[in-house]
Amino acid sequence: MAEKFRIHGGETLRGEVSVGGAKNSVLKLLAASILVKGCTKIYNVPELTDVRIMLQVLADLGAKTDYNREEKSVTVDASDISSITAKYELVSKMRASFTILGALISRCKEAVVALPGGCAIGERRVDFHIKGLESLGAKIKIENGYVHAKAPKLTGTDLYLDIPSVGATENLMLAAVTANGSTRIQNAAQEPEIVDLANFLNAIGADITGAGTSEIVINGVKLENLHSAEYTTIPDRIEAGTFMAAVVATKGKAVIRNVYPAHLTFFNDKLIQMGANIKLAEPTAIEVSARNRLTSINFVTQPYPGFPTDLQAIAMTLLTTANGVGIITESLYENRFMQVPDLRRMGADIHQDRNHAIIKGVKNLEGANVAASDLRAGAALVVAGLMANGDTLVEKLHHIDRGYECFEKKLSALGAKIERVDDDNVSIVPGGNNIGGLL
Repeated sequence: MAEKFRIHGGETLRGEVSVGGAKNSVLKLLAASILVKGCTKIYNVPELTDVRIMLQVLADLGAKTDYNREEKSVTVDASDISSITAKYELVSKMRASFTILGALISRCKEAVVALPGGCAIGERRVDFHIKGLESLGAKIKIENGYVHAKAPKLTGTDLYLDIPSVGATENLMLAAVTANGSTRIQNAAQEPEIVDLANFLNAIGADITGAGTSEIVINGVKLENLHSAEYTTIPDRIEAGTFMAAVVATKGKAVIRNVYPAHLTFFNDKLIQMGANIKLAEPTAIEVSARNRLTSINFVTQPYPGFPTDLQAIAMTLLTTANGVGIITESLYENRFMQVPDLRRMGADIHQDRNHAIIKGVKNLEGANVAASDLRAGAALVVAGLMANGDTLVEKLHHIDRGYECFEKKLSALGAKIERVDDDNVSIVPGGNNIGGLL
């Protein structure tokens, strides 16, 4: 049976919540772990659908993996790699698994990797990945939905990315680790997850500088010089931003722990412009609160350090009841407004014109039956349900489970009335008593 979230809105969120490890980082660290002909151990690993998929990708390649639920750690033993093929059945479910391509080329000098899938938020081509790998010396052809790559010898070179693609930057970093000579990636992505990958690679013996800037330099090392290491993943800035938004949306007050505040500077500034109060509680904890109706703002999504596209849907939800008119310009993905129809079902006043959304704040949202269309849109609908009058039912939770660990439990600990149900027949009746045991 399909699981759903049943939410009774209007509750003020208060207390403390701890953020897990960064999904968008740990997946790439797991891909990078196959560079070591031995064991690596990664801490702060969230138990997510995407993590399980990546562990299966590694297992199919011949690596041995062990997830320790109590430690939130994964041990990967990649002493033996028996396959160079990452299957369509797995890669099609999660785009991040495509970074196994660069790791396999670096480790095995050849790879067969299915073209990627993931959330249907827009076209995310792999041209930059392929072009860069070919510049390093790989011979690549695409047949029947698979990338076939051979690279008996990789040679460092200067690479320029037309756009600062996160995935391309990561794949090229992984491939260049064992290339002969030095590789320079210009117009590289600068996200914290890029820095985390570089730090992990350096921990296992790579020689990388410049991560977090627009120019990354990778001095190639011999594969046999890469070694075992233990490493802790950075906190998930998108999960942190989601909980901050949920607290602000309900005019609550909470401390968000296990967070790197510097990773959220732009998002924090926008929340403050809207009327939220944010202060540093501890070096890795943020206190966030809001008392009054928020004020509408305008913003444009941009690569890091700009406003993160992964928090755009959450911010749109806040604007639905803010005072005034706000305009969002989505500059990165053409289908990243997929939450709009369901927000309108809840009473939001949103006009969409291509990559622009004009949101006129209404007094309240009303609970309704809605469905997650992708990971971040799903989280936005949960926050909308927390804000709304009455009851909301959010379907298609498999999208949300890709990126939020124990989402409903963490929200419940803050005082939200939310539960996971698996009754296919449950639905929301306007004006009815829908929430059952939560009341």
